[in-house]
Amino acid sequence: MHFLDQAKIYVSSGAGGPGAVSFRREKYIEFGGPDGGDGGKGADIVFRAVPNLNTLIDFRYTQHFRAPRGKGGAGRNMTGAGGKDLVIDVPVGTQILADDEERSLIADLTKEGQEVRLLKGGMGGRGNASYKTSTNRAPRQHQPGEPGEEAWVWLRLKLLADVGLVGLPNAGKSTLLNAVTNAKAKVGAYPFTTLHPKLGVVLHKGRSFVMADIPGLIEGAAEGAGIGDRFLGHVERTKLLIHLVDADGGDPAKAYRTVRDELDAYGAGLADKEEILVLSRADTVDEDVIAIAIEELERETGKTPLVVSAAAQRGIESLLDRVIEKLPERVVPKTTDDESEDEKGWSPL
Repeated sequence: MHFLDQAKIYVSSGAGGPGAVSFRREKYIEFGGPDGGDGGKGADIVFRAVPNLNTLIDFRYTQHFRAPRGKGGAGRNMTGAGGKDLVIDVPVGTQILADDEERSLIADLTKEGQEVRLLKGGMGGRGNASYKTSTNRAPRQHQPGEPGEEAWVWLRLKLLADVGLVGLPNAGKSTLLNAVTNAKAKVGAYPFTTLHPKLGVVLHKGRSFVMADIPGLIEGAAEGAGIGDRFLGHVERTKLLIHLVDADGGDPAKAYRTVRDELDAYGAGLADKEEILVLSRADTVDEDVIAIAIEELERETGKTPLVVSAAAQRGIESLLDRVIEKLPERVVPKTTDDESEDEKGWSPL
């Protein structure tokens, strides 16, 4: 499945149905009078967040969405049927943005089942029965129904994860993701093997959390160098960042500064997120090189990095322990026996 995290679509709500012009014509009734019913309401445009989607690729092939209009009124004061709302399913974490220069935020769907009614359908037109007065006994007036609303909007997906992996290309992010989750991210001995964000679920000591891997950052990513920094949006929602620095990268302090500068240039609070510093790919160098790299990072950051090798399964347990210490524990409400009986309601039996 291809990954797509941005799409521009056209949406249009339904117009209201026209009111009817009708008169009663029944045997043995001398004065029939008007009986034209009102038109039905046009359908709304509704966006709904669903859990079984993780890409916007469907919107590359279907870009126009038009809701049905309301049915027209009929004689015997029958109101036309309203149009059925058009529900557009999007992945959890999708933002709806206006098509303007600022790309202003309209809605942010961050919870499963969350819905937003973006456009309202037009009201149905009045039938001639509603125009009857004491002086106008046989009106032929009616309304055609209000038009629907229309708009071009942008959809932008920001994956929901608890922990984000950041670092230069080939820092070992995909290897770590594969080692601790059920993900199967591509791994290669060349830069930018990861072209799209990847997600995986980590299970550790009875806790679970979602980890996200994004393409590596290089100097100038904020200006579009390499793949750029647009995929950083997928770690905006994370509670914690794991910053990987390659032990075999040559200058660990410079590598750390490069990524931190790009996080700061991107904004959105990424530079302020809590961070776990990791010296990765420790299996590729000897202990003397590791000791020098640790010393340089301590001098640069004031923190001692964790030494990890995902390929050799070194330091993985310590890293995951540190992660669950820093992540807030999800509290699952427990139902007592008394509460269960209260929920069932009182019964004399």
